[in-house]
Amino acid sequence: MKTCAIVILNYNGEEMLKTFLPSVCMHSIYDVWVIDNASTDDSIDFLDVNFPQIKQIKLEENFGYAGGYNAGLATIRGQYEYYILLNSDVEVSPDWDYTMVTWMKAHQDYAALQPKILSWKERGVFDYAGAGGGFLDRYGYPYCRGRIWETIEKDSGKYDDIIDVDWASGACMVVNASLFHDLSGFDSDFFAHMEEIDLCWRMRRSGWKIGYYGPVAVYHLGGATLDRASPKKLYLNIRNSLSMIYKNESSSRFLKIFMVKSLLEHLAAISYMSQGRKEFAKAVLNAYKHFGDKKKAINKFHPTMEGRKEIPRRGKVGLIFWNWKVLGKKTFDQL
Repeated sequence: MKTCAIVILNYNGEEMLKTFLPSVCMHSIYDVWVIDNASTDDSIDFLDVNFPQIKQIKLEENFGYAGGYNAGLATIRGQYEYYILLNSDVEVSPDWDYTMVTWMKAHQDYAALQPKILSWKERGVFDYAGAGGGFLDRYGYPYCRGRIWETIEKDSGKYDDIIDVDWASGACMVVNASLFHDLSGFDSDFFAHMEEIDLCWRMRRSGWKIGYYGPVAVYHLGGATLDRASPKKLYLNIRNSLSMIYKNESSSRFLKIFMVKSLLEHLAAISYMSQGRKEFAKAVLNAYKHFGDKKKAINKFHPTMEGRKEIPRRGKVGLIFWNWKVLGKKTFDQL
């Protein structure tokens, strides 16, 4: 069995591959794979001509982020100890893959690990996705060191440490390959967004730690496939968040969380309507409707512990939005 495969999911990302693949090939020692989600652009031809050394997995349709990775990784199951799941719009740094995989091999109780994720456009500030390590508040809302809601910090070096976190960013994460498959990978019903947080939650419930490795930095463009401020992303985030919390919390705890989230997010829908942003209000309402429609088909997650104890949530914040919006706590240090 080989040590690691770097796996990039692609959908109509020829321009991203042109920009970011050179750094991956230059700075990586492990096999590089591209899973193609039935692209209709010239991505495959570009790879064939310019990067013949990169291994390809060609899917017959676009399964989204979650389903695409599940289908692609199933074809190489059992060949590698670790996967590095890497967005197509990430520039990596020297020794990035070897350093993180070496750390994972020395810390066998960790299921996933992410590096420090900085902005590719503004290299001195953190990226929105993952930043300096991801956490969950008590209501399942994600936040990061270096990024609280829409406030993003400059990188001053204070997050160059190695710590335990609640979740690792799907923009760049090392994951134990056998555990990924044992837990059935990402939830393919998510299609995109929140799937890595859900997977990490299931890993922690199964007794595995999630790590952040600040000594390694990568640079993420972000928004290459779906703009952060889009109705579709808002819809997916709310719908998938509800599904994730429903799967991983007790029924009584979910009900309490649901009441708070529903109030906040329906108030947001009213606010969107008052601003004339009807498509965003509709996204919120549709997210709740579609979650309700499929709720009975969602299976509660029941971990097989095998002598392990559940890893508790590291985030200690009650409601991150209240802290950010009302209390004015804009940075992690202020929480």
